[in-house]
This record gives sequence, structure tokens and C-alpha cells, in this order.
Amino acid sequence: MALKWWTLLAVCLATFMLLVDVTVVNVALPAIRSDLGATFTDMQWVVDAYALGLATLLLASGSLGDLLGRRRIFAVGIAIFVAASLVCGLAGSPTMLNVARAVQGVGGAMMFATALALIAQEFPPNERGTAIGLWGATTGFAVAVGPVVGGVLTEHLGWEWIFFVNVPVGLITIAMTLLRVPEGERDTTARIDWAGLVTFSGALLCLVLALIRGNDEGWQSTPILGLLAASALLLAAFVAIELRREGPMLDLHLFRIPAFTGAQITAFVLHASMFSMFLYLVLYIQNILAYSPLEAGLRFLPVSLLSFLVAPVAGKLVERLPVRAFLGAGLVLVGAGLLLMSGIDPDDDWTTLLPGFIVAGIGIGCTNPPLATAAIGVVEPHRSGAASGINSTFRQVGIATGIAGLGALFQARVTDKLTDALVSAPLPSG
Repeated sequence: MALKWWTLLAVCLATFMLLVDVTVVNVALPAIRSDLGATFTDMQWVVDAYALGLATLLLASGSLGDLLGRRRIFAVGIAIFVAASLVCGLAGSPTMLNVARAVQGVGGAMMFATALALIAQEFPPNERGTAIGLWGATTGFAVAVGPVVGGVLTEHLGWEWIFFVNVPVGLITIAMTLLRVPEGERDTTARIDWAGLVTFSGALLCLVLALIRGNDEGWQSTPILGLLAASALLLAAFVAIELRREGPMLDLHLFRIPAFTGAQITAFVLHASMFSMFLYLVLYIQNILAYSPLEAGLRFLPVSLLSFLVAPVAGKLVERLPVRAFLGAGLVLVGAGLLLMSGIDPDDDWTTLLPGFIVAGIGIGCTNPPLATAAIGVVEPHRSGAASGINSTFRQVGIATGIAGLGALFQARVTDKLTDALVSAPLPSG
């Protein structure tokens, strides 16, 4: 088998492991909460710690891959992810689990930042759309089977095994990468932008902390206003640094290209909306509708299977049609799907969500492969690692801020409803 196909296989295996891990965690959250005595905030951090680890280091990992070699960084990332997965499974407290999840995010960042770049370096432009379409199909398949796998493992073996299962898969992928994946062209001028890394990481962390703690502390309290102000100042400093720096980790000049800018906006919006909603949909289906982890996982099959089936078709067609057509149509379909999921009554069953699942699943499948194509198709091959990192960063920032923001909205709505109920309740007589 040609080396390019070994490369695609290794990238797809790593991507499959990463995305299955994300989806199985969502299904296992109620079991984790019960076993570890976790709070609602702890549950948010199980997902957000991972997303923050990914988002803050993706850009630096892309540059590191360009400098030291994408295959090397890819393999090191898998090793870190596997080790952190083992610690996650052994965690005896929410804090230990969330710290290990953050380290998982570090390993995931190194894999995500170099995955598309490895595909780009091995496949010529006329074959790249097909390769990315197969990669997109892998992401769809991972999302499709993840909830079911998570349900089976959580129900029959325990939630710890959603992390332990990563160990053999990761070791196989490391061996394949070192033995069969060639090292590509390096950019000897690439440098780690430490000032940019610190300001960007700080801005994102302050924003997520403010969103998660806002309801408890009060939105007009000094700590929350301080965190929001610090986030804004650090973000402004980050932009100023990147504009002045030679060889920045976030090349702001790329945003002059409309297709590239549109891809980043689409990535953020898609993940801040639909993908962030999965956490709360799982909690609703298991805690309110009283379905088991496996039953909950099976009910996500319509959205995940449709995204899996549509992705390779979109990946093939994007070679002939404009990327913006797929991005626009995909966002419209996802938005329509979210609207169809609204207006749930207390006595509704999960089938109320089904029309929205179907429409959103088609939209996700239409969007993911064109997003990947736009992310790496507008830069020189030796800069593809940085471009891939930018796109993945916008995805993870969307998830991190989306989960925190939706959680804040959820807590505020629950508080308002409870307050209204208490105010309208009759006072006891006597």
C-alpha cells in the first residue's frame, strides 16, 4: 500500500479515537457525576478542560509541527493523549479527572494541529478533496458510533472504560505513524510565539471562567467583571502582538482571504451551537427522560449517521463546487435543526427532537469536509500546519465558550423559573 494511504489511515485512526472520546464522555457524564459526586460545574469542566487544552495549544502545536516535523509532533501528541486517558480512567475525584482531561487536550492539540497537514503533504491537490472526504467520513462515523459505544461501555463495564479503550488504539496508531508515515517538508523559519500563546490562553481562560462562574458570583460582581475585562485586554494584547510579530502563530493576514475567514466563522458558530448542545441534550435525555446511557446513545444515531453518510459526498463535490455554497447551506440546515428542537414540553418524549436531529445531521455532513478544505487550501504547503491549527482552534474555542455560555443560560433560566414558582406559591396558613 502506498505511503499516502498509510498516512491517511493513521490520521483517521487518531481522529476516530479523539472524536469517539468526546462523544462517549457526553453519554457517560451522568454516571461520572454519580460515582465521583460531581457538581453541575464539575460536569461543565469535564468537557471544557479538554476543549481549553486543545484550543490554547493548537496554534502553537501547528507551528511546532512545521518546525520540528509534523509526524514527530503527531506521534508525541498521541502518546500524551494515551497517558492522560489512563489517568482519566483511574481518577478518584472530579478535580483529578478534569486535570487529566486538560492534559488530554494538550495531546489532542498536537494531533489535531498536524492531522490535516499530514494529509495535505501526501496528497496532491486533485486528490486532496477525496482524502479529506474520507477523513470527514471517519469523523462522522466516530460521532455516529461514539454515543452507542459510550453507552455500552458505561452500562456494562463502567465509565472508566471510555478512557481505557484509548490505550490500545493509541499504541497501534503510534506504531503505524513511526513505521509508515513519512516526514514532510519543514519550515525552518517557524518559531513558537510565546507572548501570543500566553495572551491568547489567558484571554480564553478568563472568558470561560467568567461564563461558568457568572451565575454563582453575580454578573455585575467584581470578580466576574474583572475576568471579562482581563479577557478583553488580553485579547487586544494578543492581536497587537500578532500584528507586529514576524512569523506570528495566528497569521491575521490570512483573514484577508474571504474563503478562509468564512471557514473560521463557520467552524466557531457550528461548534458553539450544535456541538455544545450535545452535552445538555445528553443530560436531558438521561436525567429528565430517564433513559439509560445505551438508550441515550442510540437516540443520537439519526444526527450522527446522517452526518457520516453526507460527509464523503460533500468532500467529493467540493472539488467541483464553491466551498461557500456548502458552508452556507450547512449552517442554514444546522440552524433550522436547532429551531426544530426548541419548544419542548415537560411531557414530550425524545421523538420531539427527531426532526431537528435529521436536519442538523445533514447540515453537519455538508459542512465538515469543506471546512477542512478551506482551512488548508489557501496557504503554501509548508504553512499548512499553522492553517490547520487555526481552523481547529476556532472549533475548540466554539465548544469551550458555547458550553460555558449555554450552561450560564441554563442556570439563569432554572433560577428564574424557581424564583417565579416560589413567588407565586401560596403562603402556608396559620
